Amino acid sequence: MAWWLAHEELNGTMEETYPVKDSLTDEQVNDIYQHHYPGIDDGDPFEQSYLADNDDQAAHHFNLNNEVQQKETMANYFKYHEEEILNDIEEYVSATYRGHYTGTKHEYRNVQTIDLMASRDLAPDFCQSNILKYGSRYGSKDGRNKKDLMKVIHYAMLLLHFDDHYGKPSMTSGNIDHNMP
Repeated sequence: MAWWLAHEELNGTMEETYPVKDSLTDEQVNDIYQHHYPGIDDGDPFEQSYLADNDDQAAHHFNLNNEVQQKETMANYFKYHEEEILNDIEEYVSATYRGHYTGTKHEYRNVQTIDLMASRDLAPDFCQSNILKYGSRYGSKDGRNKKDLMKVIHYAMLLLHFDDHYGKPSMTSGNIDHNMP
């Protein structure tokens, strides 16, 4: 029964055909039903009991309080390349975990310098200093270097972590995994 919804979604016309709105006028509701059920008179489309299942399936397109839909449409509010920037940040941060200033011996290869600083309560100050460093050198060293801005954002993320903005980190056991490849 929901093939017409799948058709709209696959063709990229879901939002056009079923825009998310606080409420629809009777005329808009009738237009929607006329589009999918030509031949239904202009009366109240909800009078046809056989449409009840379709009404329930399409209801989430008309409800702004639906969290899933709000999350999916959040990107629609972006207007300054936020989605691309977030993707670039994720790629940049992920790359820093591939041998970036880590130990050379097998059991220490995942230990980064920032981990050593954190063990001595130096990490928050280090992160804040690097935010200033890379922020102030942007435009001076290597011109308007995108990587400097990525570093500012990454150190800001680390500072959010080390200053416990997301709760206390879990305690480490101190054990080294000697079975690590």
